[in-house]
Amino acid sequence: MSTPSEYLTSLYSLSGKVAVVIGGTGELCGAMAEGLAGAGAEVVLVGRNEEKARPRLERMQAAGGKGYFVAAEASEKAPLEALLAAVLARSGRVDIVVNGAGVNSATPFLNIAEDEFDRIVKVNLKGVFLGCQVFGKYLVERGEGGSIINLGSMSGIVPLSRVFTYSATKAAVHNLSKNLAREWAPHRVRVNTLVPGFFPAEQNRKILSPERVASILGHTPMKRFGEARELVGATLLFAGDAAGGFITGAEIVVDGGYHAMSI
Repeated sequence: MSTPSEYLTSLYSLSGKVAVVIGGTGELCGAMAEGLAGAGAEVVLVGRNEEKARPRLERMQAAGGKGYFVAAEASEKAPLEALLAAVLARSGRVDIVVNGAGVNSATPFLNIAEDEFDRIVKVNLKGVFLGCQVFGKYLVERGEGGSIINLGSMSGIVPLSRVFTYSATKAAVHNLSKNLAREWAPHRVRVNTLVPGFFPAEQNRKILSPERVASILGHTPMKRFGEARELVGATLLFAGDAAGGFITGAEIVVDGGYHAMSI
Protein backbone atom coordinates (compact mmCIF):
# COMPACT_ATOMS: atom_id res chain seq x y z
CA MET A 1 0.00 0.00 0.00
CA SER A 2 1.45 3.37 -0.99
CA THR A 3 1.88 6.23 1.44
CA PRO A 4 0.01 9.53 0.87
CA SER A 5 3.26 11.07 -0.36
CA GLU A 6 3.87 8.24 -2.82
CA TYR A 7 0.29 8.45 -4.05
CA LEU A 8 0.54 12.19 -4.72
CA THR A 9 3.88 11.73 -6.45
CA SER A 10 2.47 9.09 -8.77
CA LEU A 11 -0.68 11.14 -9.42
CA TYR A 12 1.21 14.19 -10.64
CA SER A 13 4.38 12.59 -11.92
CA LEU A 14 5.48 13.57 -15.42
CA SER A 15 8.51 11.31 -15.44
CA GLY A 16 9.39 10.27 -18.99
CA LYS A 17 7.27 13.04 -20.51
CA VAL A 18 8.50 15.86 -22.74
CA ALA A 19 6.85 19.28 -22.45
CA VAL A 20 7.21 22.05 -25.02
CA VAL A 21 6.48 25.46 -23.48
CA ILE A 22 5.98 28.10 -26.17
CA GLY A 23 6.45 31.45 -24.51
CA GLY A 24 8.57 29.76 -21.84
CA THR A 25 11.00 32.67 -21.63
CA GLY A 26 8.22 34.85 -20.17
CA GLU A 27 7.37 35.14 -16.50
CA LEU A 28 4.15 33.14 -16.31
CA CYS A 29 4.98 30.36 -18.75
CA GLY A 30 8.49 30.23 -17.33
CA ALA A 31 7.08 29.45 -13.89
CA MET A 32 4.81 26.84 -15.44
CA ALA A 33 7.85 25.32 -17.15
CA GLU A 34 9.69 25.09 -13.84
CA GLY A 35 6.70 23.29 -12.36
CA LEU A 36 6.61 20.80 -15.22
CA ALA A 37 10.33 20.13 -14.79
CA GLY A 38 9.87 19.72 -11.05
CA ALA A 39 7.28 17.01 -11.74
CA GLY A 40 9.81 15.09 -13.84
CA ALA A 41 9.21 16.26 -17.41
CA GLU A 42 11.99 17.23 -19.77
CA VAL A 43 11.06 20.81 -20.64
CA VAL A 44 11.77 22.69 -23.86
CA LEU A 45 11.67 26.45 -23.39
CA VAL A 46 10.65 28.15 -26.63
CA GLY A 47 11.11 31.84 -27.34
CA ARG A 48 13.11 34.32 -29.32
CA ASN A 49 15.83 35.17 -26.81
CA GLU A 50 18.11 32.51 -25.35
CA GLU A 51 19.49 34.98 -22.80
CA LYS A 52 16.04 35.23 -21.22
CA ALA A 53 15.84 31.43 -21.02
CA ARG A 54 19.22 30.87 -19.37
CA PRO A 55 18.36 31.88 -15.76
CA ARG A 56 15.20 29.78 -15.88
CA LEU A 57 17.07 26.74 -17.20
CA GLU A 58 19.75 27.16 -14.53
CA ARG A 59 17.09 27.15 -11.79
CA MET A 60 15.40 24.11 -13.29
CA GLN A 61 18.66 22.21 -13.51
CA ALA A 62 19.79 23.25 -10.02
CA ALA A 63 16.57 21.72 -8.70
CA GLY A 64 17.28 18.46 -10.52
CA GLY A 65 15.09 19.11 -13.56
CA LYS A 66 15.92 18.72 -17.24
CA GLY A 67 15.43 21.25 -19.97
CA TYR A 68 16.83 23.14 -22.91
CA PHE A 69 16.05 26.12 -25.14
CA VAL A 70 14.95 26.19 -28.77
CA ALA A 71 14.44 29.48 -30.62
CA ALA A 72 11.27 29.71 -32.70
CA GLU A 73 8.80 32.25 -34.03
CA ALA A 74 5.48 31.16 -32.54
CA SER A 75 3.28 32.88 -35.11
CA GLU A 76 4.65 31.17 -38.23
CA LYS A 77 4.07 27.57 -39.25
CA ALA A 78 7.46 26.64 -40.72
CA PRO A 79 9.41 27.57 -37.54
CA LEU A 80 6.96 25.58 -35.43
CA GLU A 81 7.35 22.56 -37.70
CA ALA A 82 11.12 22.95 -37.37
CA LEU A 83 10.69 23.19 -33.59
CA LEU A 84 8.76 19.92 -33.48
CA ALA A 85 11.39 18.22 -35.63
CA ALA A 86 14.20 19.52 -33.40
CA VAL A 87 12.51 18.29 -30.22
CA LEU A 88 11.78 14.87 -31.71
CA ALA A 89 15.39 14.58 -32.85
CA ARG A 90 16.74 15.44 -29.41
CA SER A 91 14.11 14.10 -27.01
CA GLY A 92 12.28 11.50 -29.10
CA ARG A 93 8.73 12.55 -28.22
CA VAL A 94 6.38 15.37 -27.20
CA ASP A 95 3.61 14.80 -24.67
CA ILE A 96 2.65 18.23 -23.35
CA VAL A 97 2.40 21.52 -25.21
CA VAL A 98 1.85 24.93 -23.64
CA ASN A 99 0.81 27.68 -26.06
CA GLY A 100 1.60 30.79 -24.07
CA ALA A 101 3.17 33.43 -26.30
CA GLY A 102 1.28 36.71 -26.08
CA VAL A 103 1.40 40.48 -26.56
CA ASN A 104 -0.84 43.27 -25.35
CA SER A 105 -1.60 46.95 -25.88
CA ALA A 106 -3.69 49.64 -24.20
CA THR A 107 -4.81 51.71 -27.18
CA PRO A 108 -8.24 53.39 -27.18
CA PHE A 109 -10.50 51.52 -29.58
CA LEU A 110 -10.89 54.28 -32.15
CA ASN A 111 -7.11 54.74 -32.27
CA ILE A 112 -6.17 51.09 -32.87
CA ALA A 113 -4.14 50.95 -36.07
CA GLU A 114 -4.51 48.01 -38.42
CA ASP A 115 -0.88 47.00 -38.02
CA GLU A 116 -1.24 46.93 -34.23
CA PHE A 117 -4.42 44.85 -34.52
CA ASP A 118 -2.76 42.46 -36.97
CA ARG A 119 0.34 42.08 -34.77
CA ILE A 120 -1.68 41.12 -31.69
CA VAL A 121 -3.95 38.76 -33.62
CA LYS A 122 -0.92 37.11 -35.22
CA VAL A 123 0.80 36.35 -31.92
CA ASN A 124 -2.13 35.72 -29.59
CA LEU A 125 -4.52 33.87 -31.87
CA LYS A 126 -2.65 32.70 -34.94
CA GLY A 127 0.23 31.52 -32.73
CA VAL A 128 -2.12 29.31 -30.69
CA PHE A 129 -3.89 28.13 -33.84
CA LEU A 130 -0.59 27.09 -35.42
CA GLY A 131 0.80 25.58 -32.23
CA CYS A 132 -2.30 23.43 -31.91
CA GLN A 133 -2.23 22.52 -35.59
CA VAL A 134 1.44 21.51 -35.74
CA PHE A 135 1.69 19.72 -32.39
CA GLY A 136 -1.90 18.49 -32.40
CA LYS A 137 -1.33 16.74 -35.70
CA TYR A 138 1.68 14.96 -34.22
CA LEU A 139 -0.20 13.95 -31.06
CA VAL A 140 -3.28 12.72 -32.93
CA GLU A 141 -1.26 10.72 -35.44
CA ARG A 142 1.02 9.27 -32.75
CA GLY A 143 -2.00 7.71 -31.08
CA GLU A 144 -0.76 7.86 -27.48
CA GLY A 145 -2.74 10.87 -26.30
CA GLY A 146 -1.28 14.07 -24.94
CA SER A 147 -2.09 17.39 -23.33
CA ILE A 148 -2.30 20.85 -24.89
CA ILE A 149 -2.60 23.77 -22.49
CA ASN A 150 -3.56 27.09 -24.03
CA LEU A 151 -3.14 30.33 -22.09
CA GLY A 152 -6.39 32.21 -21.93
CA SER A 153 -7.09 35.37 -19.98
CA MET A 154 -9.61 36.92 -17.65
CA SER A 155 -10.27 39.34 -20.51
CA GLY A 156 -11.35 36.37 -22.61
CA ILE A 157 -14.16 35.74 -20.13
CA VAL A 158 -15.05 39.28 -19.00
CA PRO A 159 -14.37 42.15 -21.44
CA LEU A 160 -11.85 44.43 -19.74
CA SER A 161 -11.38 48.08 -20.59
CA ARG A 162 -8.51 49.36 -22.74
CA VAL A 163 -7.32 45.98 -24.08
CA PHE A 164 -9.74 45.52 -26.95
CA THR A 165 -7.65 43.48 -29.37
CA TYR A 166 -6.07 41.39 -26.62
CA SER A 167 -9.52 40.57 -25.21
CA ALA A 168 -10.85 39.57 -28.62
CA THR A 169 -7.92 37.25 -29.31
CA LYS A 170 -8.10 35.61 -25.90
CA ALA A 171 -11.84 35.02 -26.23
CA ALA A 172 -11.05 33.29 -29.53
CA VAL A 173 -8.44 31.12 -27.80
CA HIS A 174 -11.05 30.00 -25.27
CA ASN A 175 -13.43 29.07 -28.08
CA LEU A 176 -10.76 27.32 -30.17
CA SER A 177 -9.66 25.25 -27.19
CA LYS A 178 -13.15 23.91 -26.55
CA ASN A 179 -13.63 23.11 -30.22
CA LEU A 180 -10.37 21.16 -30.36
CA ALA A 181 -11.14 19.38 -27.09
CA ARG A 182 -14.29 17.99 -28.65
CA GLU A 183 -12.55 17.14 -31.92
CA TRP A 184 -9.59 15.33 -30.42
CA ALA A 185 -11.15 13.64 -27.37
CA PRO A 186 -11.49 10.30 -29.23
CA HIS A 187 -7.71 10.43 -29.77
CA ARG A 188 -7.06 11.07 -26.05
CA VAL A 189 -5.52 14.43 -26.89
CA ARG A 190 -6.78 16.79 -24.22
CA VAL A 191 -7.05 20.54 -24.83
CA ASN A 192 -7.64 22.86 -21.89
CA THR A 193 -7.36 26.54 -21.09
CA LEU A 194 -5.49 27.98 -18.14
CA VAL A 195 -6.93 31.38 -17.28
CA PRO A 196 -4.70 33.67 -15.21
CA GLY A 197 -6.25 36.61 -13.46
CA PHE A 198 -4.01 39.56 -12.74
CA PHE A 199 -0.34 38.70 -12.46
CA PRO A 200 2.36 41.36 -12.87
CA ALA A 201 4.07 40.26 -16.09
CA GLU A 202 6.09 41.81 -18.87
CA GLN A 203 3.17 42.16 -21.27
CA ASN A 204 0.88 44.04 -18.89
CA ARG A 205 3.22 46.27 -16.87
CA LYS A 206 2.67 49.15 -19.27
CA ILE A 207 -1.08 49.21 -18.59
CA LEU A 208 -0.86 48.85 -14.79
CA SER A 209 -1.20 52.48 -13.81
CA PRO A 210 -1.78 53.25 -10.10
CA GLU A 211 -5.46 53.87 -10.85
CA ARG A 212 -5.83 50.58 -12.69
CA VAL A 213 -4.01 48.69 -9.94
CA ALA A 214 -6.42 50.13 -7.36
CA SER A 215 -9.39 49.12 -9.52
CA ILE A 216 -8.08 45.57 -9.97
CA LEU A 217 -7.36 45.02 -6.30
CA GLY A 218 -10.72 46.51 -5.36
CA HIS A 219 -12.39 43.87 -7.55
CA THR A 220 -10.22 40.98 -6.30
CA PRO A 221 -11.48 39.38 -3.07
CA MET A 222 -7.96 38.26 -2.12
CA LYS A 223 -6.78 41.90 -2.46
CA ARG A 224 -3.53 41.06 -4.20
CA PHE A 225 -1.99 40.11 -7.50
CA GLY A 226 -1.15 36.50 -8.23
CA GLU A 227 2.36 35.10 -8.13
CA ALA A 228 3.58 33.19 -11.16
CA ARG A 229 4.26 30.04 -9.11
CA GLU A 230 0.54 29.89 -8.28
CA LEU A 231 -0.16 28.72 -11.84
CA VAL A 232 1.85 25.54 -11.35
CA GLY A 233 -0.86 23.48 -9.62
CA ALA A 234 -3.39 23.97 -12.43
CA THR A 235 -0.66 23.32 -14.99
CA LEU A 236 0.22 19.95 -13.45
CA LEU A 237 -3.45 18.97 -13.22
CA PHE A 238 -3.94 19.64 -16.93
CA ALA A 239 -0.62 18.07 -17.92
CA GLY A 240 -0.77 14.75 -16.11
CA ASP A 241 -2.55 11.70 -17.48
CA ALA A 242 -3.18 10.31 -14.00
CA ALA A 243 -4.43 13.51 -12.39
CA GLY A 244 -6.17 15.05 -15.39
CA GLY A 245 -6.83 12.21 -17.80
CA PHE A 246 -10.59 12.88 -17.96
CA ILE A 247 -10.29 16.67 -18.11
CA THR A 248 -10.65 18.28 -21.52
CA GLY A 249 -12.37 21.39 -22.79
CA ALA A 250 -12.04 22.86 -19.31
CA GLU A 251 -11.01 26.28 -18.09
CA ILE A 252 -9.27 26.69 -14.75
CA VAL A 253 -9.39 30.27 -13.53
CA VAL A 254 -6.55 31.31 -11.21
CA ASP A 255 -7.50 34.84 -10.21
CA GLY A 256 -7.96 35.28 -6.47
CA GLY A 257 -11.72 35.42 -6.97
CA TYR A 258 -11.78 38.26 -9.52
CA HIS A 259 -14.30 36.59 -11.81
CA ALA A 260 -16.59 35.76 -8.87
CA MET A 261 -16.84 39.39 -7.74
CA SER A 262 -19.94 41.41 -8.55
CA ILE A 263 -20.99 44.08 -6.08
